[in-house]
Amino acid sequence: MIDILRDLIAIDSVNPSLVPGGAGESEIAQYIAAKLRAMNIDAVIEEAAPGRTNVIGVIDGPGPSLMLCGHSDTVGIDGMSAPFDPVERDGRMYGRGSQDMKGGVAAILGAAQQLVAQPQRKRKVVIAIVADEEYMSIGAESLVKTWSADAAVITEPTDLMIGIGHKGFEWVEIVTEGVAAHGSRADDGVDAIAHMGRVLARLEQLDRSFHARAHPLLGRPSLHASLISGGRELSTYPDRCTLHVERRTVEGEPPEILREESEAILKGLSAEDAKFRASAKFLFTRSPYVTPHDHPLPDVLRQITKKETGAMTFWTDAAILGAAGIPTVVFGPGGAGLHGIDEYVRVDEVFACRDALVRLANEL
Repeated sequence: MIDILRDLIAIDSVNPSLVPGGAGESEIAQYIAAKLRAMNIDAVIEEAAPGRTNVIGVIDGPGPSLMLCGHSDTVGIDGMSAPFDPVERDGRMYGRGSQDMKGGVAAILGAAQQLVAQPQRKRKVVIAIVADEEYMSIGAESLVKTWSADAAVITEPTDLMIGIGHKGFEWVEIVTEGVAAHGSRADDGVDAIAHMGRVLARLEQLDRSFHARAHPLLGRPSLHASLISGGRELSTYPDRCTLHVERRTVEGEPPEILREESEAILKGLSAEDAKFRASAKFLFTRSPYVTPHDHPLPDVLRQITKKETGAMTFWTDAAILGAAGIPTVVFGPGGAGLHGIDEYVRVDEVFACRDALVRLANEL
């Protein structure tokens, strides 16, 4: 399995939607499919979009199905000297994607190798390695259109914690409009950037109010101003300012809540000042996810691993699988340097994850 992990890291699979010219998932999908077929596992390669490939392998069994899911794409390699040259040192495997999440993919392939060798299997196992998780998750969106399972494990890096939930997120663009004028003509100009300052103050108040709305598992919602731009030159009143805001959402909140909250703020500011003009535009959202409370998957995995359940701080494809009716947990090998220049995965956790997946397929 270590050789598989090395091979996966050595294959450039930088997401081309994040980094123009990135290699994408085609080469690594071919490698994974070949490995599965060498194990006598039926494997197919499916395009989620042109050049963006998923790999699905099926180990037949008589009982309910378990999906083992991961993603093959990575973020970019800026600042890394040898991103695709895996180095093992002090129980750690270094390289781009080692933690996020080629260690988890290696654990899935290692589990598949053991499961297919078992003469009597309790359940059907679906191996699903998808594209584009690092950007728009088109791989997972495509997967659930044609494949399903009775339960799923995504092997994103959790340090072997059993992840049973995470927040969602929403992106909104806010634009304030002013009137351009020479800096010497104060009576003619309307400062769009100053007006955005009022918006920012109200957004900060809104964020503070979330402390009283904490979810018992996921914690409180949050928001932050991510990007801002405006103005043309020092001696001109800016006629436009653009702000991008991200809000982290929790279970039970509507899908476009930030747009609604932003529009309420803008309406209030417009009522206070006739010169205030602004608009809010919804950009994108992903739902939060919580594993169904009555599903046995988390408890069985906890009994196997003796690890605790909890919430992840990051979003995963579990929300997409969950929305498709597949109860899902997130459980995978950890490390450090996620998306950084010194990314690594702990090798012993890759093996521990593999062993837990094998047992889960037999004991769930």
